Amino acid sequence: MKKLAIALGLCIPAFAQAQTDPSDWAAVLESAKGQTVYWNAWGGSTTTNDFIAWVGKRVEEDFGITLEHVKLTDTADAVTRVISEKEAGKDMGGAIDLIWINGANFASMKGAGLLYGPFAEQLPNWAFVDTNGKTVQTDFTVPTDGYESPWAMAQVVFMYDTADISEPLTAMEAISTWAKANPGRFTFPQPPDFLGTTFLKQALVSLTDDPQRLAEPVSDADYDTVTEPLWAYIETLTPNLWRGGEVYPQTGPAQLQLIADNEIDLAISFSPGEATAAIANGQLPDTVRTSVLEGGTLGNASFVAIPYNSSATEGAMVVANFLLSPEAQLRAQDPAILGYGTVLDMDALSETDRAAFDALELGIATLSPSELGVVLPEPHPSWMTRIAEDWNSRYGAN
Repeated sequence: MKKLAIALGLCIPAFAQAQTDPSDWAAVLESAKGQTVYWNAWGGSTTTNDFIAWVGKRVEEDFGITLEHVKLTDTADAVTRVISEKEAGKDMGGAIDLIWINGANFASMKGAGLLYGPFAEQLPNWAFVDTNGKTVQTDFTVPTDGYESPWAMAQVVFMYDTADISEPLTAMEAISTWAKANPGRFTFPQPPDFLGTTFLKQALVSLTDDPQRLAEPVSDADYDTVTEPLWAYIETLTPNLWRGGEVYPQTGPAQLQLIADNEIDLAISFSPGEATAAIANGQLPDTVRTSVLEGGTLGNASFVAIPYNSSATEGAMVVANFLLSPEAQLRAQDPAILGYGTVLDMDALSETDRAAFDALELGIATLSPSELGVVLPEPHPSWMTRIAEDWNSRYGAN
């Protein structure tokens, strides 16, 4: 697992001056014309890649911006690139203009002064963002302070095939009991894959006796006590996983393929609309449905951030603003496209835009907002880093 700058004790000043003041939007648009924005974003999903390609088409049509999707397998690679440029003194003309980011990666870059901003709350479409009902101003407990802009909401759900599981499994303990009775029919992506680490976090939050402790940075003083229920659970679960826990799918799409191939019956997702989208795209059988845990599941926002040395700061802001538009948000929520949750406040939209969201069919495998139940806050990012490292030392060598 890459060592990120969450451990950097650097006190690097933020280079927060763009050539154009983000509050002067007309000037931002003028400066953005002709710029090429290199958006470093996860490239492991065809549907996501297609959506980003569509965004590129639209910002070229409307704003004269060329958007290049730099496909990542690990966001840490982009973070490392910016750190390397800083160490080399490349404070202008950086290779990365926009990053799909959250959690430990954001905390790392913000803490090291490697982000441009604040800019997010000065974007024109920020007026549509739901700042009261959605966690769009904190990221894994870390205040965003305008250094990243939200563009999608996520919540942990479990996809299960009703051809093999008649009733949803609504507790972590129920998953373990079912796995023991049905060995080999469940797995999760191998940490440090984000989705695999999310499974560990969800188990930790659900099983620990002190969930409030997780809002604070991890500490050696009580780490073993807080995480003991997690490791006891994983120790029991692992032998009953797909291939006896000796092998894990490397990514979320690889996990999805195991359901499609009828090798597993249960999988974790961070997108409530993923199952419906996969059914619509022919990736999953139409017997797959979605469930949540009775005690609630983790939820967060996906963000974009701009490195301090971006070569196309204005273009990056325009892309971030377009991602907040009702047009882009509606397309992202369409289960036939992505099935992502919107960050927008419906009451802030025009009647026409609100009606378009109301008319959107969420699909056969997507839970309604009320059915999604309680959204639990993410732990402090240091917990994710620590438990991923711990899991790797215990199980990753298998």
